[in-house]
Amino acid sequence: MTAASSSPPLADPAVTVIRPSRGWVSLHLGELFRYRELVYFLTWRDIKVRYKQTLLGAGWAILQPFLTMVVFSLFFGELAGLPSDGIPYPIFAYSALLPWQFFESGVTKAAGSLVLGRNLVTKVYFPRLAVPLGPVLAGLVDFALASVVLVGLMAYYGYAPTAAIGTLPAFLLLALATTLGVSFLLSAGNVVYRDVGYLAPFLMRLWFFLTPIVYAASEVPPAFRGLYALNPMVTVVEGFRYALVHGTAPTLEMLAVSTAAAAALLLGGTITFHRMERTFADVV
Repeated sequence: MTAASSSPPLADPAVTVIRPSRGWVSLHLGELFRYRELVYFLTWRDIKVRYKQTLLGAGWAILQPFLTMVVFSLFFGELAGLPSDGIPYPIFAYSALLPWQFFESGVTKAAGSLVLGRNLVTKVYFPRLAVPLGPVLAGLVDFALASVVLVGLMAYYGYAPTAAIGTLPAFLLLALATTLGVSFLLSAGNVVYRDVGYLAPFLMRLWFFLTPIVYAASEVPPAFRGLYALNPMVTVVEGFRYALVHGTAPTLEMLAVSTAAAAALLLGGTITFHRMERTFADVV
């Protein structure tokens, strides 16, 4: 008889233990990078769903700001005669609507994203920040498409790009930080309090009139411009006009105040989201 051969013991399988995070500081943002493919697919899904079964498809990304610009030019430019700092009113309005619609669309869609994605949130683990991040990043596609109209307007009115266009990425980054900060706050709040779903559209309407879209920021008294710049979208809009259509450059005070406000929104929104996400699967 041959002796029975002894096989080596099997190694214990790797076990990953998922526990709720503790404290306000451990954000684990590196998880977003590890789950970057999921972020990509959530963004791509939002792009496809946004225009699914529509006649014009992605044409809505161009048509909406264009028609809004036409209406604003007629009523605020022609009839009301609002000043536009010497810039033709159609291009004055459209250069502001471009970043504004990115901000408004991103915040509005992200606010309800966790509730709409409850089936995913309650079944598998992944960094929940990916859910509101998807609609915001998808808005960059609409932003790029809508920019084509602005290029046409600049050509029509004879506005050639200058060296100031090099500052455009900085103002776009400021808009992105503001959008993400507000989106994280509202999407987390909407999981616990459904009132946020009703609050978001009202907040956007109010925020619209606090941003120099149909009027020039120069109409605000100088004594209040520092306070006015607490709305980061003020500097974003003024920065876009400066970079694209030779508008007045935002002052250093406006830049500093708006950048600090956007950073506070982004940091506060991320921390609040991370603090609340441990209960999302239970209450969504």
